[in-house]
Amino acid sequence: MKGISHFITGIAIATFFPEIVRQAELGALLPMLGGIGGILPDTIDFKLARYWERYDVSIDPGLEPNADVIADALVTAMQKAYAEGQDQNVVVHTIRLGVDLWREYVIRFDSGVGEVVVKIGPLVNTGQVTYVGTEPEGAQEVRRRIDVPLVHTYSDAYKVNIFSGPSFRFAREGDQLVVHFLDWHHRWTHSLILALGIGLVIGLFVGLVTNEWVLACWGGLVTWLGYSGHILEDQLGHMGSNLFWPLTEKRIPGLGLIHAGDAIPNFLTVWTSLALILFNLDRFSEAPRLPQVNYLLGVLGLPWLVLGGTYVMGKIRQRQGELSRESLRQAERIAEAEPAELA
Repeated sequence: MKGISHFITGIAIATFFPEIVRQAELGALLPMLGGIGGILPDTIDFKLARYWERYDVSIDPGLEPNADVIADALVTAMQKAYAEGQDQNVVVHTIRLGVDLWREYVIRFDSGVGEVVVKIGPLVNTGQVTYVGTEPEGAQEVRRRIDVPLVHTYSDAYKVNIFSGPSFRFAREGDQLVVHFLDWHHRWTHSLILALGIGLVIGLFVGLVTNEWVLACWGGLVTWLGYSGHILEDQLGHMGSNLFWPLTEKRIPGLGLIHAGDAIPNFLTVWTSLALILFNLDRFSEAPRLPQVNYLLGVLGLPWLVLGGTYVMGKIRQRQGELSRESLRQAERIAEAEPAELA
């Protein structure tokens, strides 16, 4: 989910408490603490945690990238992780050619056949708009086999284009090699236990500043709930979160229902949160005006039915397309192997 989605979710959660709505009418900013709690996990990750990460391998493609070099570097790190049982943390850098010009390339982990695939792509601007026809002449997919069972926890394909590039942690788990995307993200910051601790700290801070300990308890509560709401929303995605740090250091896989940048889930989250904020402010007022059942059916039910259905159908078509492309790739590999076998 995007930051605005988490922020508005935290505020919406806070408005479910009549006392918080009443305190807000008196000028208290308690709902804002819910919003702050909602954006805090990613804020800590992107402003602090990512800069503490240390990498075993740094892949810089240079201004004239070579797909073979990139693929070989990735495979070397993966084979080392599998053979030695020692995790390899790898960062892949972008290719900046000008103030507003970048060379895009794609990295794909093909778990079906245990291959790493790299292809140099077109030029893009900082808005990720592609300049059609700017692919390097004769650019082909470069494939490297690693001959080990591959598992990826986020996606099988990654576009590397603007600003900072992605990072991966290759880890042997049993007889499989697991590819963890952005391993510094969704770790200790996305813990329900830490959420409780943050809530206690914020509550104590509010109490010390205002000397109103009832207000402090409400402040700590909404911060904790906003923080926890962020984590649970993230569990709908693919990356998962380290829900019980410091008791464990492993991320629990997400449900894989959405991607963070998907437009419809983000829109529905913001829309639903705003609708619930209005609903709660009205029902806790002295003279409610909204017809509750009709409001919920019309303002919430209809958008979810239309947009949610559109999103699900789009995902089904996307999955069918991926299966078709995978079948085509397998047919091509069989066709390439047959001449060698006949010889």
